[in-house]
Amino acid sequence: MPSVSHHQAGPPKPRLRMKELVQATGLPKSTILHYLSQGLLPEPTKTSPNMAYYDNQCVDRIRFIRHLQRHHRLSLSEIRQLIETKGEDADFSTRLDLNELIFGPPEKDGLIDNETFCAVTGLTADQVREVLRARLLLPLEKARFDREDVSMGRVFARAFSWGLRVKDLTYYVKLGEKIVDHEMALRGRTTHGLSDSMDAALTMEMVKNARVSRAYIIDRLFQHRLAGMKDMKDVENQS
Repeated sequence: MPSVSHHQAGPPKPRLRMKELVQATGLPKSTILHYLSQGLLPEPTKTSPNMAYYDNQCVDRIRFIRHLQRHHRLSLSEIRQLIETKGEDADFSTRLDLNELIFGPPEKDGLIDNETFCAVTGLTADQVREVLRARLLLPLEKARFDREDVSMGRVFARAFSWGLRVKDLTYYVKLGEKIVDHEMALRGRTTHGLSDSMDAALTMEMVKNARVSRAYIIDRLFQHRLAGMKDMKDVENQS
C-alpha cells in the first residue's frame, strides 16, 4: 500500500497550479476541490484571489486516496482519519486487511471493459446484459470486470452452450441472498458491542469460516445426493 506521505531529499519541488495538478493526477478540478474541502489535501498558497499554488505532495496524496477508494473501499472520512494518524492506527490496519480478504487483492492487470469481457469469455453482449440483469454476474464496479467476473463469465458461456438459460440459474441468486442475509445477521449479533478493531478482527475470522462452510456443506449435500442415486438418470426424479 502506498505510504501516506513521501519525504525526498534535495531542494523543494515547485508548487503546482490547479491546471498542472489536474494534468498530473488525471482527476477533474471538481474532485480535487472536493478532496480539499474534506480536509484530505493541504491548503494551497494563495498569491491572489484567483491564483493558488498546491504543494507537490498533493500528487502522491491524491494517488493514495484513489488507491484506498478503489482497492479498499474506504470512505473519504475514513481516509482522512488514516491520513491524520499517518497510517499508524491499528484499527485501520485491520480494516485494510479485512477489505482485502473480502474483495481480494488489487488487480495487477487492471479491470477490463465490456467489449474485452465478451472477447475473453465467449459471451455475447446480449448475454452479458442478461446475466447482469439477473444478478448472476455481479461486478464490483459498473461495466468493469475483474478476474473472478471473467471466470464466472466463462462458466456461463459453457452453460449456455449446453442449452441452459439464464432463468435456469437464478436460484443461485435467490438462495445466495438468503445465505448472506443469515450470515450478516449472525455477524451483527456476534460483533454487537465490540470495538471497531475487535469487530473487524472477528469479522475476518467469520468471513473465512463462511467461505469454508458454504463450499463444504453444498459440496457434501451434492455428494450425498449422488451417493444415494441408483444411477445417473435417477437425478431426473430428484428435481
